Amino acid sequence: MSFIEKITRRRFIKRAILTIVSLELVYVFVKLLKKGGEQPQPTGLFDAGEVALFDKGKVYPFSSERFYLSRLKDGGFLALSTKCTHLGCAVQYKQKDDKFLCPCHASAFNRRGEVLAPPATRALDVLPITIANGRVWVNTNKPIKRSKHNRSQISYA
Repeated sequence: MSFIEKITRRRFIKRAILTIVSLELVYVFVKLLKKGGEQPQPTGLFDAGEVALFDKGKVYPFSSERFYLSRLKDGGFLALSTKCTHLGCAVQYKQKDDKFLCPCHASAFNRRGEVLAPPATRALDVLPITIANGRVWVNTNKPIKRSKHNRSQISYA
């Protein structure tokens, strides 16, 4: 009966611990190998909604994502950062005045983000927009610094 040896409790516990540790090491090693081969997924694309939801000539706040989506009268879209280019305060859109105002130092910007009143010296940053399958997607990770507004910054459906 040498084939079946008597296992003591101490020997059983040692083997169980050794088995568990070995399995954990194999698991960690496999995870590390898989991680090295993965390509990073693009992040920062925010689904603002369907094109049809946005009326021409209106500005829509997306406070949680820190941008305003301006639908111009010609139907174009412009995503403007809420961050003032003077010292970084959050600008607010005043519908009755049709402009963005900085509450900290009174800079003012028009609906295209161009400076109307200093101390800001450059236009609000824009966020790239992609329009696909009738939806507006805004890349919140890639603000574009600009000195002035350019028609090429507008996206059309």
